[in-house]
Amino acid sequence: MRAVMYRGFGDEPEIVELDRPDCPPRGALVRVRATGLCRSDWHAWSGHDPAVALPHVPGHEFAGEIAELGTDVGTDAGWAVGDRVTAPFICACGRCGECATGNEQVCDAQRQPGFTHWGSFAEYVVVDEAELNLIRLPDTLGFIEAASLGCRFATAYRAIITRGRLQPGEQVAVHGCGGVGLSAIMIAVAAGVPVFGVDVSDAALAAAAELGATPIRGGEGAAERIREASGGGVDLSVDAFGSSATSFASVRSLKKRGRHVQIGLMLAESATAAMPMDAVIDGELEILGSHGMAAREYPDMLGAVASEAFRPIELVGRTIGLQDVPEALAAMGRAGGAGSRMTVVEL
Repeated sequence: MRAVMYRGFGDEPEIVELDRPDCPPRGALVRVRATGLCRSDWHAWSGHDPAVALPHVPGHEFAGEIAELGTDVGTDAGWAVGDRVTAPFICACGRCGECATGNEQVCDAQRQPGFTHWGSFAEYVVVDEAELNLIRLPDTLGFIEAASLGCRFATAYRAIITRGRLQPGEQVAVHGCGGVGLSAIMIAVAAGVPVFGVDVSDAALAAAAELGATPIRGGEGAAERIREASGGGVDLSVDAFGSSATSFASVRSLKKRGRHVQIGLMLAESATAAMPMDAVIDGELEILGSHGMAAREYPDMLGAVASEAFRPIELVGRTIGLQDVPEALAAMGRAGGAGSRMTVVEL
């Protein structure tokens, strides 16, 4: 199979020919038809994720068709070669304590394509524990749109709806208007609440405004600008970028008893970011993490997409071929290189 591989962190990725992966007994082999290019992939390439071993094939937001099923996948599971599927970027084991309580998104033995093992910037990718982690795609959902749901839209959906507990009449701020941030904005706007989109990029602010958010200039003083625009602070604030500055500003944006949800990865120097704990105590604020979404939660989101309550395809800025991934991946670390909308690789 063709794949994108890098042999050293930060080294230029290459297009290579590799053997097709073996299908695990309890897993599935998926023929990748589309896969998203995500900032998480850039973090892995940059050496920020200790789970990544070299050489490595990245990619974790994919949609495609079942090419092979493991010998231990039950015939009553309802899966067949050729079925159109996706999978969460966190593939749960189904047997640990967290899985037993329905929290597969924080599985103790989780496997992550593109991180713990080779990913979807390739013609084939392995999905472990197929009966638990495969997700059937609606017939009306194309591969490109399904790949755009990937980790970004699914993560944003759970962050806003489940972890953030958004209620009618509340106000929301989203810090960072890239792929996951614009997804969060689309979901919150669809809920009918006022939304503030915060970024330092004019293009990102324009994209947020197109989706119905009020644009707020990021950087120094962003929290104060949100508090003024919202009349004293928002009920729910999301850091969709992942930095010491944006996470701090997100917490400072809240009104009393407000909720901050962290979905932008906090790695490298931001892993131990400072927090305004005085405001957390005084205002009884909540600081919440949100880590992807379990496969069992996908049907509600897919139903909303199928009914066009959301149109994540509008968040896709461009599609590229596998041969374009090396340059696109490296560009994500340059100012403005990531763009404000999603890039999806079509195979």
